Amino acid sequence: MNMITLHNSSKAEVTVLSNYFIDRFMPEANGEFVKVYIYLVRMLSNAPISFSLEKMADNLLCTERDVIRALKYWVKQELISLDYDAEKTLCGITILAINGTPASSFSYTKETEPVSSESIEIREAPQYPADASQPKPEPSALTPDRIQELKQNEDIVQLLYIAEQYLGKTLTSTEMQKILFFYDGLSLSADLIEYLIEYCVSRNHKSIRYIETVALAWAEAGITTVQMAKEANSRYSKEYFTILKALGISSRNPIDSEIVLMDKWLKDFGFTMDLIQEACSRTVLQTGQPSFQYADKILTGWMKKKVKTLDDIRVLDAEHKQRKLLKAAQPRTPQSSAPNRFNNFQQREYNFDEYEKRLLNQ
Repeated sequence: MNMITLHNSSKAEVTVLSNYFIDRFMPEANGEFVKVYIYLVRMLSNAPISFSLEKMADNLLCTERDVIRALKYWVKQELISLDYDAEKTLCGITILAINGTPASSFSYTKETEPVSSESIEIREAPQYPADASQPKPEPSALTPDRIQELKQNEDIVQLLYIAEQYLGKTLTSTEMQKILFFYDGLSLSADLIEYLIEYCVSRNHKSIRYIETVALAWAEAGITTVQMAKEANSRYSKEYFTILKALGISSRNPIDSEIVLMDKWLKDFGFTMDLIQEACSRTVLQTGQPSFQYADKILTGWMKKKVKTLDDIRVLDAEHKQRKLLKAAQPRTPQSSAPNRFNNFQQREYNFDEYEKRLLNQ
């Protein structure tokens, strides 16, 4: 079975990591991914050398699947490229140029004669689909063997223990499988999953279904680190309370139904905060009370009319006012009374002067 061999024309006693990598790529990358990339750069200082993914995983205290996932990530970031043979087996890895660094000095290929019979076969790791129309990965995709393998990972063991502490109970098999799915199916790191559970529990949501909903949303949004999750939560939490304040609501957190509507305005409609605040102001002015449903009707109407700015709203207001003026200026046509049983007969004519004379002569 094939081994991977590193080749390098220069020798170095230190591992040089590009500042551009540290500034541009490292902050957004999963910690496990960074470990794999630095390990590859480190191995180049001893090139040529043969190694297997299994050996790399052992040195980094992770699984081969973690290494494969990291390699795939750096391929997408265009920092490395992978070479495969005719049997679709990994046979070479090249570290590509970073901000002017020549790529030729960072390459390794398969030895003509493998050092050992260990094989390195790349299989596609489950990815969260970018296209929402595609089916999402399901926890059931985890095989019993894969579940058993994950349970032997020290990070996973620690994660499951922490999850039980946050949830205040022993995990059921379904809950455990969901958490493993976050790690293996959605490619969320153990640290990020721990923060995910902490985040949901702090908002009084201990349901695994709710936690899974948030996990899917984070994966779809490309959130891969705790810092990214905190920034996203902080940003939306701030906007939630700004909307509540615009409706005259204070001293409480938004409830789930309100969050659903606010997410629709912010994410689905893509409205800016000034547009949402304007809708809230009009809601309070018209109804005299905070009403998310009334504000939603206003914003839905603006969405259908493709409103993007406050100027667009002023144009709509001017057009509405003009229509009212034109309607008021139109002459009203007299309405004829509809016939009914009281006036649908021949009217009689009376001479009241003649009646008065007759009465006086009596």
